[in-house]
Amino acid sequence: MVRSLWTAATGMIAQQTNVDTIANNLANVNTNGYKTQVNEFKSLLYQNIQSRTTSANGEEKPSSAQVGLGVRNASITSVFSQGSLIANESDTAFAIDGKGFFAVQGGDGNTYYTRNGNFKFTLATNGNMLATSEGLPVLDSTGKPIVLSEEYVISQITVNNDGELCYPDEQNNAQPMGITIGVYQFNNPNGLEKLAESLYQQSAASGQPLNEATNPNVERSSVIQGYLEGSNVQVVDEMVNMIVAQRAYELNSKAITASDEMLQQANNLRR
Repeated sequence: MVRSLWTAATGMIAQQTNVDTIANNLANVNTNGYKTQVNEFKSLLYQNIQSRTTSANGEEKPSSAQVGLGVRNASITSVFSQGSLIANESDTAFAIDGKGFFAVQGGDGNTYYTRNGNFKFTLATNGNMLATSEGLPVLDSTGKPIVLSEEYVISQITVNNDGELCYPDEQNNAQPMGITIGVYQFNNPNGLEKLAESLYQQSAASGQPLNEATNPNVERSSVIQGYLEGSNVQVVDEMVNMIVAQRAYELNSKAITASDEMLQQANNLRR
């Protein structure tokens, strides 16, 4: 009975984490580029009550008797499915249709990755720099910040599906400027380390970033100007998952109550 108390307690703790994950998904339902997260569970150790060769008559049994000792959260993984494309009036709003990530430079000089393409042009030392809403420089396909000289009219700059920045010529035809927005892929995007502000950081599990502009072995993503990628959170699914988690939490709570009542009855036998 004491074993059942601890087993049910692990179930309640695991479901608390599950509800936390679901709540975070619902909170980010309107976050651009957010990827929904799911909990994965794993059973704990098993305790042998009887071996396969033990029986009341000394006969061999075909199977043993094992009791599980609960559950724990194995991992919280992200689902990198494509989010819906939402039209945006900004000329510096970009959505990625594919498996790629935008690259930005953090304040510490390291490179981080994001699916949130809500960028802005901001004043820099040498002209106008393409940056995130937090002011982080957006990197091009060579890993350098995208900075345009002041001779360019920002409102006339367009971006094609390959991520190339274009500017109209004398005949008002858009011509590539020789600058391409950097888009990178990972062999294992689930291995990316999640950070605040919709940023990801590469890790040993994710592998090295693959530059789509220079790597012919990856399927190139499309950069769509005037759109933002919405989150891939399905509100109905998350509400169903929350109900399931709540029911599982209640069942584990009832198991603790039942074990406590059984222990109370056992103690009363001495009286």
